[in-house]
Parts: sequence; C-alpha cells; structure tokens
Amino acid sequence: MRNLEGRGIPAVGIATTEFVEAARVQSDDLGFDAAYIWVPHPIADRTDEELHALAAAHVDEIVAALTDQR
Repeated sequence: MRNLEGRGIPAVGIATTEFVEAARVQSDDLGFDAAYIWVPHPIADRTDEELHALAAAHVDEIVAALTDQR
C-alpha cells in the first residue's frame, strides 16, 4: 500500500479485525498511516455467498477510502 500510495495510486487494506493491532504496529514502524477497512474475523471458512455479501456490505466504505471521502 505504501508503494502504491507513493506513486499516487490510492490504496486501502481490507483485513479482518484479528489484525487491527498488527496493522497499527506495522504502520507505526513504517511511519505510514495506512487506510484499512475492517471486516469480521474469520473469513477463511465463509462460503462464496457469505463473502459476496461481506464485500457488498463494505463496498461504499472501500470506495470512500479510495477516493478520500472518509
């Protein structure tokens, strides 16, 4: 994400809530305030239908983050 943002390409991370603290630590270490969309954990065992619904529930938030309308 830092590489993309550095080249002027908007980026947003999408991760489960299990990784909030790890993302914060990494952002602090890199000195880069990354934008994230947090989704409920876990996702590995979700069906395709559940994943589609999860994506649909967050698409507006993702677009807003990519267009800096947060």
